Amino acid sequence: MISSVLVANRGEIACRVFRTCRELGIRTVAVHSDADADALHARVAGTAVRLPGAAPADTYLRGDLIVKAALAAGADAVHPGYGFLSENAGFARAVLDAGLVWIGPPPEAIEAMASKTRAKRLMGLAPLDPAKVSEADLPVLVKAAAGGGGRGMRIVRRLEELRAALEGARAEAASAFGDGEVFVEPYLEHGRHVEVQILADTHGTVWPLGTRDCSLQRRHQKVIEEAPAPGLTKGLAEELRALAVRAARAVSYTGAGTVEFLVANGRAHFLEMNTRLQVEHPVTEAVFGLDLVAEQIRVAEGHALGNEPPRARGHAVEARLYAEDPARDWAPQTGTLHRLAVPDGVRLDTGCADGDTIGVHYDALLAKVVAHAPTRAEAIRRLAGALESAVIHGPVTNRDLLVRSLRHEEFTAARMDTGFYDRHLGALTEAAHDPYAPLAAALADAHGRSRFGGWRNVPSQPQVKRYEMGGEEHEVRYRHTRDGLAADGVRVVHADARLVVLDIDGVRRKFAVARYGDQVHVNTSRLTALPRFPDPAVRLAPGSLIAPMPGTVVRVAEGLAEGATVQAGQGLVWVEAMKMQHLISAPAAGTLTALHARPGQQVEPGTVLAVVQETPS
Repeated sequence: MISSVLVANRGEIACRVFRTCRELGIRTVAVHSDADADALHARVAGTAVRLPGAAPADTYLRGDLIVKAALAAGADAVHPGYGFLSENAGFARAVLDAGLVWIGPPPEAIEAMASKTRAKRLMGLAPLDPAKVSEADLPVLVKAAAGGGGRGMRIVRRLEELRAALEGARAEAASAFGDGEVFVEPYLEHGRHVEVQILADTHGTVWPLGTRDCSLQRRHQKVIEEAPAPGLTKGLAEELRALAVRAARAVSYTGAGTVEFLVANGRAHFLEMNTRLQVEHPVTEAVFGLDLVAEQIRVAEGHALGNEPPRARGHAVEARLYAEDPARDWAPQTGTLHRLAVPDGVRLDTGCADGDTIGVHYDALLAKVVAHAPTRAEAIRRLAGALESAVIHGPVTNRDLLVRSLRHEEFTAARMDTGFYDRHLGALTEAAHDPYAPLAAALADAHGRSRFGGWRNVPSQPQVKRYEMGGEEHEVRYRHTRDGLAADGVRVVHADARLVVLDIDGVRRKFAVARYGDQVHVNTSRLTALPRFPDPAVRLAPGSLIAPMPGTVVRVAEGLAEGATVQAGQGLVWVEAMKMQHLISAPAAGTLTALHARPGQQVEPGTVLAVVQETPS
């Protein structure tokens, strides 16, 4: 029997595995980088071990350090979580060679399937030769052979872009997974991403635990997932399950894993097999009433599965909540997560707690929110409502995108495909901030002050406050009167530091207000309090290209120097943050008048990387 488990991972998945271990009475061991010394997963584990001597972004890739940590802490088993070393056969062997139990598939199965190129050959398929890709093959997808999560992936629609896509994908894959191998395959424009969860024991039983649809993806990163996949014919669903079992048996698989397909024109196209637990596993757990982590542990202990899996019930939908800013090209966001809370009735899987700092070194995922209901329509409604009313105070998030996506007619009618965001992202991210949020923020801030508080020439002169909301500046005015606070166009029913109630054309609206320094949250709107008079010294030179997020400059375009002529859209600087590379391009044709970026340079948001003087038209 396993008595103590070390999780070779961090954040949400480590916390999720620890939760099951505690329920089973198993002791827990966390590992952490210096940047994660006070992270939630390190705090909730029974024992936490520091991984020394490596940069924060690389720490969890050091299998040797993790094995030493497991032995030092007295753990008798290792769970890899997902990402990092979860699909690394060498790490699995190192764990086993150290006399520890590996809560995962055999190293040989990982070797056969963790490389997407080998997996395709095992299934009778072959990737394209990059040197032989022609115009007739386009579009194609460049993809990392190891890992997933959208890292190391590029769509190529023009042949002259292939070389740069290969180089960029290799660099990103090497940074994220420690393996820069990439391959090329045809890209199907309007397919659905459908996968099958499998669970296999050491006695020859393989359970295909239904299907999941993960078609809503942005930059190849899954955003919303659901189980079962809607709209599949009975025959196609059976074919997918059979292919998944075939793949598992081909490599004598044990434990939990996922076989992924692209479904187009009623046909299933094999993509890959992920030899680990997936981020979206909670929707399968909800539908089948299983704890997949508990089942992984049971399989590792040698227990047999039953002849048949449990019966599926209802429908489940999951949304991934990220700290990212749509107004800044979805740049990952950092800062303090002051408050995160969702209504009762939905599941929240997170690696953060109120007051935690979201740093620059790791994935921007804050949480996964999951709803389960008897029908798909009910599950979607429940999840959208929970996200809409969730309290999320801190960095900018993709919450609005999630809510709007769940309510989009194409999604509710189950007519989506992997091109959903290519078609709808602009409309789904249009600013829709509450116009009364700045006024509510100002009234809450004014609560308790004297009607003559603040310097004014005339006692009845309005007070003025300025806020930034959604990239735009808003100025609001209010007055102190004998009857309390007043503002034009509305009746102030109530105002204190946390709640403002306004009567707007006979309709009473409530505004919950929370302030953290200059950051103000009013219901779901996020504002920044601005000084009354802007500082005229805070100016950037025209054409300045600034870092959209904190990160590291990993590349400057070859041969780029001050005085060079650049074209509109030309890639100039690459900044890496949270294992993703972000391209800074020339906004217009012109002359590079300044180049401040240097490879290896650490930058903060707003750092000027380069200046392009636009050529007059």
